[in-house]
Amino acid sequence: MFIEKMKDYAIGVLSFSWPMVVISIIVAISIRIAYLIINKQKFVIYEELFKLFFLVYILCLFQVVTYRDVNLTGNNFIPFKEILRYSIGSSLFYKNVFGNMILFLPYGIFISYYVKTDKWYTAFILAFIASISIECIQLLIGRVFDIDDVILNVFGALLGFGLYRIFYKIQDKIPNLLTREIILDILSIMLLGGLVWFLVV
Repeated sequence: MFIEKMKDYAIGVLSFSWPMVVISIIVAISIRIAYLIINKQKFVIYEELFKLFFLVYILCLFQVVTYRDVNLTGNNFIPFKEILRYSIGSSLFYKNVFGNMILFLPYGIFISYYVKTDKWYTAFILAFIASISIECIQLLIGRVFDIDDVILNVFGALLGFGLYRIFYKIQDKIPNLLTREIILDILSIMLLGGLVWFLVV
């Protein structure tokens, strides 16, 4: 049930953001390929897909947080007030609690990958800056500020950070064959294909 709700949410986001995403992907890919060719740099599929996924993620995140939805609760500056208001298992609980955590889980992974840090507080600070910026902008464009969203966003980012750090620590124990570039390329393509299949089927 939870997976289905997240799938519906993801499809909902893509349904109104796909034109921007498609155009941005085409522009980004063309510029990136030109850069690699002109500068005679190696094209590594899994790294390029990861960077492309980051671009799509940021674009969809922008769409989600700036979309003018209807919120009848008003601003919330009291920690955990909104979180505790939802009944566990309800659709609002899934959307607001799990949704806000999952929304920032990839951000924690990207922080780990790009910043190359094993310090959790670095992820905490960067996620907090991003989330508090989002809430302040939402306040300025007619949406509401919710401190609970910040808490859940940061927690989600820390989960992503933790997952990446776990993978980073166990990669030395993974057989060398599985860490070869060609295998990583194949796995990344399969992962992308699986994600597309999940959203389409």
